[in-house]
Amino acid sequence: MSRRKDRERFLAKKRLNPDYVGFRGSGSAAAPSEPPLEKVTCSRCGRARNVPAGVALERAEDYVCATCREEEEVEDSALDAGPAEAPAPEAVENPKATE
Repeated sequence: MSRRKDRERFLAKKRLNPDYVGFRGSGSAAAPSEPPLEKVTCSRCGRARNVPAGVALERAEDYVCATCREEEEVEDSALDAGPAEAPAPEAVENPKATE
């Protein structure tokens, strides 16, 4: 829509309801607060990650990021399943033997 139509729609709603503040609400409404983030370096991969400040204080030295934890879980589940069985070797024919 054009700005003109948006403005007309806003004014029409404002006439019907004087308390109407617009689609986005009033500017004084409190946005949901998120915990402050701190930069921590993963002890496995060395990448910097933004984590909540509480986690950063508790595990600053031995922090392992979610990506490394997922990789570790995949490796552990592969080890728990045991080695994959190799398919039986198929008989390889010698082309010269048929001559």
